[in-house]
Amino acid sequence: MKVLKGACIIGQSGGPSSVINASAYGAIRTALDSDVITKVYGAAHGIKGVLDDVLYDMSAEDAEELALLKNTPSSALGSCRYKLKDPDVDDTDYKRILEIFKKYDVRYFFYNGGNDSMDTCNKISKFMLKNGYECRVMGIPKTIDNDLFGTDHCPGYSSAAKYIATTAMEIYLDARVYDTGMVTVLEIMGRHAGWLTAASAIATHYGMGPDLIYLPEVPFDLEKFYADVERIYKANGKCIVAVSEGIADADGKLMVEKFAEGANVARDSFGHAQLGGIGVTLANNIKERLGCKTRGIEFSLMQRCAAHSASATDVEESFLAGKTAVECAVNGITDKMVGFKCNRENGYTCETELLDLSEVANTEKKIPREWINEEGNGLNKEFVDYALPLIAGEAHPPYVNGLPRFAKLKKVVAK
Repeated sequence: MKVLKGACIIGQSGGPSSVINASAYGAIRTALDSDVITKVYGAAHGIKGVLDDVLYDMSAEDAEELALLKNTPSSALGSCRYKLKDPDVDDTDYKRILEIFKKYDVRYFFYNGGNDSMDTCNKISKFMLKNGYECRVMGIPKTIDNDLFGTDHCPGYSSAAKYIATTAMEIYLDARVYDTGMVTVLEIMGRHAGWLTAASAIATHYGMGPDLIYLPEVPFDLEKFYADVERIYKANGKCIVAVSEGIADADGKLMVEKFAEGANVARDSFGHAQLGGIGVTLANNIKERLGCKTRGIEFSLMQRCAAHSASATDVEESFLAGKTAVECAVNGITDKMVGFKCNRENGYTCETELLDLSEVANTEKKIPREWINEEGNGLNKEFVDYALPLIAGEAHPPYVNGLPRFAKLKKVVAK
C-alpha cells in the first residue's frame, strides 16, 4: 500500500441530524491522530466552503470542545444543499475544487451526508482521477430519512425514530386527558420513503401510538383515509393518525400539491416541492366532515435536532462511521461509503462495511411492502423488530445548570 501524505477536508451536507457531529468528531479526531494526514480542515457549509475557500483549521480547536461534538446536534461546520452539475456539461466547480485541493495539498476528502452528498463524492472522485490528482474520497452516511441504498440503516435515523416514537406516546396520553372526542393528525418528515413516519408504529406496538399510519410507499386514497378515520373515531371517540409529508396519490402527485391546486408550490434548490402543512390540511378537512375537534401537529425540525432523546446506539455508530472512513482512506481505500451490516438474531450486532459510491449515489431505499399491512394504513411486526434495537440506550451529554453543554467551535479560518 502506498503511503499518501497530505491534508484532509471534512464537510457536512444536507439536512442535519442530532448525531451528524458524532460522525464529524469520529472523522476529525481520527484524522488529527493520524501520522499521514498533515492537516485537518473543516469545510464551512459543505462543498460551498471548498468552492468559496472557507476552511476551518480543526487543529486550532480545543480537544475538550471537539469532544463535545459527540453529543451536539445539528451541523457544527455548517451545511448546504448544493448539487454539483455533471462535469461533462459544466466542469467549472470541479476545476475550482481541484484548485483548492492543490492550494492546501488536500489528499483526503470526507463528505458526510445523504443521497446527493454521495453523488457529490462520486463526481469529485471521478474528476480527480480523470485529471491525475491523487485524492482518496470517502462518503460518511447521514440521513434521518434512512433511505441510503445498501446500508442496514443510516446514522441519524435511530435518534429521529426514538424521538418520533417517544413524542407519539406523549401525544397519545395528552389526547386522552378530556372526555371530548378528537382526531389528531401527526405530520412526520419523509418525501419518498416512510421510515420516519413508520417509527410511530413503535409507540403503537406498546399501546400508545397512532391508530393509522400512512407512508409514501403506498398510494394515498383520500376517500379511504376519511373512511378509516371515521370508523375508528366512531368506535373510540378518539383517533390518532400519522402521515408522511410526502404522501402521494396513485398517479404519484403529492397530496400537498393536490390540495394547493391552482396555487404556486414553493420549491427548493433541487426543484423539489417544499413539503409541510399536509397534517393541518387533513385535520381541517376531517373537522368539516365529522364535525369533531381536530388537531394537526407538524413534528418539523424537532425530529432532526432532538439530541436530548438521542439513541446511544446511534451516537456510537455515527462516531464509528466517521472513524472508519478515515481509517479506510489512510489504508488506501477510496470511492466508498461506510455502511452498516447488522444481525438481529439472538441480540443485535452491527459492523461497518464499504459500499461503492456509484451504487449508493441517488438510489433511494424504501420500506419493504411486506412490512406494511395489507390495508396500507399501518406497519407489521417486521418493522418493529427492525427498528427496536436501533433506538436502544440513552445518550448522556454533559449538563450545566440543567441545560446540555453543546460544543462551541472557534472556527479559525485557514489561510
